[in-house]
Amino acid sequence: MSVGGAPGVPPPNPAVSFPAPRITLPAGPDILRTYSGAFVCLEILFGGLVWILVASSNVPLPLLQGWVMFVSVTAFTLSLLFLGVFLSGMVTQIDANWNFLDFAYHFTVFVFYFGAFLLEAAATSLHDLHCNTTMAVQPLLSNNQYNINVAATIFAFVTTVCYGCSLGLALRRWRP
Repeated sequence: MSVGGAPGVPPPNPAVSFPAPRITLPAGPDILRTYSGAFVCLEILFGGLVWILVASSNVPLPLLQGWVMFVSVTAFTLSLLFLGVFLSGMVTQIDANWNFLDFAYHFTVFVFYFGAFLLEAAATSLHDLHCNTTMAVQPLLSNNQYNINVAATIFAFVTTVCYGCSLGLALRRWRP
């Protein structure tokens, strides 16, 4: 008598019985026709603007804005990679749970970008703080740096919202 209850039927192989991971986003250029693809493109666009704006302000507060630069450059690069993997169709070749990876990636980047937005807003709010130098009291940020940091704060907020929307869509795909 066999273990499975029926004579002559071997027990199921557990490695074969797991279902293949679902990919609910289309591969190839069709991803650009979805809301998720559009949000990833907006994340790349606005994240690149945050990166450019913070760098063009000459990073007057490196302790605060260094993290903003790190997050914006890293998220920009990873979002380009994420979009490239879907555009090239490699998602069908790589055996992974893409719905979970999409959710985990967007959750992590959303948390980091929210923190970066808060730090950029804090750096911008220090505009009226005056520093005592050896010769005279000067504002911490020049008017030009202040204006650039205001724009960087706005785009950091918009980028954070885009990552939040992508996170919501990814959660809906991962946990239907």
